[in-house]
Amino acid sequence: MKKKLSKEHIIQGIFLLIASFSIFIIFFIFFFLFKEAIPAFIEVGGDIFSTDFSNELGLGGAIRGSLIVTGGALLIAYPLGIGGGIFLSEVASVWIRRILKPIIEVLAGIPSVVYGFIGAIILVPFLTDSFRMISGFSLLAGGLIIGVMTLPIIISISDDSLKSVPREIKEASLALGATPWQTIKKVTFPAASSGIFAGATLGVGKALGETMAVLMVVSAITRAPDSWFDIFESGPVLTSLIAGHWGEAYGLKVNVLFAAGVFLFIIVSVMSIISEIMQYRIEKKFKGG
Repeated sequence: MKKKLSKEHIIQGIFLLIASFSIFIIFFIFFFLFKEAIPAFIEVGGDIFSTDFSNELGLGGAIRGSLIVTGGALLIAYPLGIGGGIFLSEVASVWIRRILKPIIEVLAGIPSVVYGFIGAIILVPFLTDSFRMISGFSLLAGGLIIGVMTLPIIISISDDSLKSVPREIKEASLALGATPWQTIKKVTFPAASSGIFAGATLGVGKALGETMAVLMVVSAITRAPDSWFDIFESGPVLTSLIAGHWGEAYGLKVNVLFAAGVFLFIIVSVMSIISEIMQYRIEKKFKGG
C-alpha cells in the first residue's frame, strides 16, 4: 500500500512539474513580448493607433484589418463548423460518418501555405471576376481563407464534444417524448457547448495566427482602406505586417512589430472571453439558471 501511494505521489509530482514548466514557458513568452513592445508604446505614443505605418509606424490599419478578417472568419466558421459537427455526430448515418470523419481530420492537418496557394490561384481570380474588383487580393479573401482553414478543426472538435455527451441523457430525452431535433437543441448541444465553443475559439485563434495564407491573399501592404466596411480592398493585417516587414526592420520598428504581436494577443484573448460569455449564457439559458 505504501509503495502504491509512493508511486502515485511521484507521478503527481512529475505531472505537476510538467504543468509548472509549461506555465512558466507561456508566461516567459508573454513577458518577453510585452517587454520588447514597451519602447514602441513610449516612443510612438498615441500615433501607434494611426493608419500610417510607413511614416508614423501606426498599427491602426493593421488592427482594423485583423478585426475585419477575424469577423469574416467567425461568420463563416462558427455556424458552418458547429452545424457540420452536429450533422456528423447526430444526423449522418454510420457509413457517411466513416467517410467524412477521416477526410475532415486530413483537411485539419493541411499546412496553411497550401490554403494560401489555393486561395491565390482560385479564390483571388474568382473574387476579381465576380465582384469586378481591380484585384482579388483583399480583406474579404483573407476572411474567407481563415474561415475555411478553421472549418475542419471546429467540425472535428464539435463532433467529439457532442459524441462525449452520455447516451443515457439523449435516450432519456427521447423517452420523455422529445423529438430528435428537440433533444439536440435542448439537451445535447447545451451539454457539449463548453467543448464546442472552446474548440471553435482555439480554431479561429490558431488560424488568425497563421501568416502565409493571409500574406498570400491579402499581401503585406501598409495602406489601410478608408472605410471599416471596405472589405473588397487590400489592407494590412497584423500577421502579414509582421512577416512582410520583419526582415528589413531595425531599431524602433522592431519594437513596433512586437507591439503588433501584443495587439494580436489581445484580439485572441478577447475572442476567448467572448466565447466564455457565450458558453455561460447558453448553459444558463438551457439549465434554467
